[in-house]
Order: sequence, then C-alpha cells, then structure tokens
Amino acid sequence: MVSLYRSEVGKQEILNLYEQKLQDLEIDYNYRLIDTDFGKTNIIVTGNSSKSPILLIHGSNGCAPIALETYPNLYKDFHVFAIDVLAQPNKSEGSCLSMKDNSYGKWMNEIITSLKIENVTMAGFSFGGLIILKTLEYDESKISQVFLSAPAYIVNGNPIKALFKIFIPMKRFMKTQKPKYVETFLAQVFTERDEFAIKYLSKVFLHFKMDFTPVPVINKTQAKSIKTPITLFAAKNDILFPGTKMIKRATIIFPSLKNYLLFENSKHVQSKSDNLKIENYILKNSMLQ
Repeated sequence: MVSLYRSEVGKQEILNLYEQKLQDLEIDYNYRLIDTDFGKTNIIVTGNSSKSPILLIHGSNGCAPIALETYPNLYKDFHVFAIDVLAQPNKSEGSCLSMKDNSYGKWMNEIITSLKIENVTMAGFSFGGLIILKTLEYDESKISQVFLSAPAYIVNGNPIKALFKIFIPMKRFMKTQKPKYVETFLAQVFTERDEFAIKYLSKVFLHFKMDFTPVPVINKTQAKSIKTPITLFAAKNDILFPGTKMIKRATIIFPSLKNYLLFENSKHVQSKSDNLKIENYILKNSMLQ
C-alpha cells in the first residue's frame, strides 16, 4: 500500500505530535487495532467499560487525540472509542475511501461489529459528521443517537471564498514554508488561536498527501430514510459549511432532527467554551447507562 506520508521523517514528526497531544490529556487509555476491509484502524479507548459506548470521529487532517481533547470529560460517563480515520495523518492505515458511495458507512459498521457494542452514541466534527451520516445511511441499527458539530455533507459554502481564504494560503505555505500563511489559514477556520494546531497542521501540510476531493451533500431521499435522532451544532461564520444555511436545509431534509443550535460567533472550528457547551449537551441529553 502506498504511504500518504511524503517521507518517513515527516511521518515520525506528525506521529510525535500525536503522542504529545495524547500524553498531555493525562487520561488512562489503551489502543485497539481493528482489521477492516478498508485497512487497519487504530482506536484509542478510554472511560468506563461498564458505561454506554460513544464513538468520537475527528475532522479532516486530524487524529483521535484531538477529538478526545475537544470533549475532555466524556470519558467520565461514557466508554469512549476515539477513531483514527483512515487515510488521515494518524495511526490508522488504508487508502482514501470514496465519499460518493457507502464505503465510510460500511467501514464504520465493521468497526462497531468488531467492538461488539450496541446502542452506540456517535459524535463527530466536520468530516467526522459526513462519516457519521454515511454510517446511518448504510446501517443505523446499532446507533442510538448522533451529535454533529459543523458537519460536512449537509451543505457547502461558497467555493470561491474558500479558495481565496483557505486553500490558497495553505498552498502558499506548502510552497514557501512561511508561517504567516498557516496563521492566515487558521484565522479563517479557527474561532480562537490554537498553538497545537499551528504545529500539527504545519507538519501535515508539508509531509502528508491531503485529499482535496470536493465534498458531496446528502440527497433528500437518503436524509429522509434516517431514523436515528440527530442533534446538530452549526457555526454561523463557517466558510466551509455555513451554519445558517445548514440549519435551514437540515430542518427540511432530516425528519429525525431532534434539536439544533447555531453558534453565532463561531467559525468552522469552535472555541473551547463552545465545545464544552456541546459536551455538556451530550452528557445531559444522552441515555446513559
């Protein structure tokens, strides 16, 4: 299998930051490595094994430790499984899956079957939201509820605006390695400054072969077939997936939409305070065991 890392040195630099973030969380955890039809999938497991299971799905160019940091207290009331998404800069293997078919849904259901868990809660950010919706499309029988934060796959933003404000600064950094271009990128995507994101994404942009495939949107027929309760958290100033537009469409196409919240001052990546609001909502509105 062809590596998505541009060099072994670059790979190690990214994985060193992965380990650094995981250690900084100061939690008890173990790794699970699951063989799937699409590649070996690494999972960080934490929390109480007697509690209800929750799967955390990180966004594009991310990793499981970032998902764990985003919602730092879920492990107290859940059995947490943080998934390293395939073909992303993390410890999982495998090639990029198609966003146009049921591959992501099949992959995630294989993981759930291998973990031998049911009545699963799923929570995901950005690209993780697409993966969750694909999971529900493929087989939602073992999912009890989902929480989507600034998810992909419901609406897309203005591509011209995204090109100039996000992708061109990214490409300029890749060409020049000047930190100012990473700062420009982060200022458009992140609600507040994140020092780890600066270090991590600087390495990812240089050493990882990112997927720039356009993100599709779910069609009405697929959306209406979903029965699992959905809670949606959208960001008003999200260039990639605009919050107001997202909520408007979601209320029309998802009959199982249970609730939604629009963060008025948020860009694509929420602030720590908004993430804690999401976490508190999950804890208060979940059927915990």
